[in-house]
Amino acid sequence: MSDDVKIRIAEAVNAADVLLFMKGTPLFPQCGFSSRAIAILDHLGVEYATVDVLQDAGIRHGIKEYSDWPTIPQLYVKGEFVGGSDIMMEMYESGELAELMDEKGVAAA
Repeated sequence: MSDDVKIRIAEAVNAADVLLFMKGTPLFPQCGFSSRAIAILDHLGVEYATVDVLQDAGIRHGIKEYSDWPTIPQLYVKGEFVGGSDIMMEMYESGELAELMDEKGVAAA
């Protein structure tokens, strides 16, 4: 991964309290996993930002190396990698994701 891509990813991760790297946009997710991730964040009622990896091949490939996680979507909270849609779903169902948002002081939408 180029330094430029690494810097752009790091800047995006640090610019938002909650950031989802996804395929598509919140209104038009381009895969079921991204759609599920958006639904979870919407249910939690937190402010979040998204990055559409389909718009930038460098980011699309670089994010997998950046997080050492092979799939998209990827959720970051306060700069820390949380996981993909399966982990988000497990954490949401157990209440852990809401607890994490509270602990980190994430603003409500």
